[in-house]
Amino acid sequence: MSKNIEKQYLKLLKDILDNGIEKQDRTGTGTISVFGRQIRHDMSKGFPLLTTKKMYWKGIVTELLWFLRGDTNIKYLVDNDCHIWDGDAYKAYQRGFKEKHYLKPTSTQEEFINKIKTDDEFAKKWGDLGPIYGNQWRNWKKYEELSEVETTYFFVDQIANLINDLKTNPDSRRLMVNAWNVGELDSMVLPPCHYGFQVYTRELSDKERYDIWFNNNYETGMERYFDPNNLPDFDNDYYEQTPTRAISLMYNARSQDVPLGTPFNIASYALLLEIIAKMVNMVPDELITNMGDCHIYLNQIDGIIEQLTREPYPLPKLVISEDVNFTGTIDEFLNSCSISDFKIQGYQSHPTIKIPLSN
Repeated sequence: MSKNIEKQYLKLLKDILDNGIEKQDRTGTGTISVFGRQIRHDMSKGFPLLTTKKMYWKGIVTELLWFLRGDTNIKYLVDNDCHIWDGDAYKAYQRGFKEKHYLKPTSTQEEFINKIKTDDEFAKKWGDLGPIYGNQWRNWKKYEELSEVETTYFFVDQIANLINDLKTNPDSRRLMVNAWNVGELDSMVLPPCHYGFQVYTRELSDKERYDIWFNNNYETGMERYFDPNNLPDFDNDYYEQTPTRAISLMYNARSQDVPLGTPFNIASYALLLEIIAKMVNMVPDELITNMGDCHIYLNQIDGIIEQLTREPYPLPKLVISEDVNFTGTIDEFLNSCSISDFKIQGYQSHPTIKIPLSN
């Protein structure tokens, strides 16, 4: 199937360094970039949390749960010590003051974030990022014309619809979630970088089902003998609960800050794939990343040169608490879990590399 994902990622970094074109960008930092690249990962080979630098696992989990909640206010992130959207929120805050003809906002970014944490009214007004990912995933606004002079709207829950469609029509070619809502891009603090994903399922072979059943019922290291003419009892409760399908996820990104954003997005969508798979009783199969503008900011190059000298470690394993409810709706799942329910086991990494983020 796919090559080692970290080798693919490091190859992409080198590709950009060797072949990238220097371009200006909205942040004023400058980039070198290439266009149109893909990374594929077989989920059975381990959880794709990159190891050539230490990854911020708690932040990955926090942001994904925030998306799935349909939340767009950074207060949830700040309250859980996740600060990846702080710069975008503060930039919007500064822009809001300029639009009102003030010279500058009344606080630094640090003071701004502290006020988000401690002042609910302030957070409600200034912490919202507009109709970004979570809003589109869970509350896509759909308009309906009632008459020539009257229009109403209702909300489409794309995640709930996806879960339902996977359970009722798993071979559908319409198993998609989209965040690129053209009519609302101007209201977003930042248009979606990873703008949509699609899932695909296939039936598992008897051998694959047998291996899953065996792993769930016997200790590691025991001998297994697959005999297609002597399968386990299909009426056995354990075997009945064994998944019959595998599920893959492919996400598309228009723009990728490859040193910072790409490793984060890969792990986030891998976690999303694991969650969806459990909710529909399927096995995670392949994660596919499609990227448009793949860039390295000019002030990130030194850190990338350091990273390219490092040899990857084996990938870790994802462990999810048994207390999490995967049998109900997406909201029942969210109400049953916390950030600490998602752990990475056996994660060995090289030290952190301080790579600048450009907002």
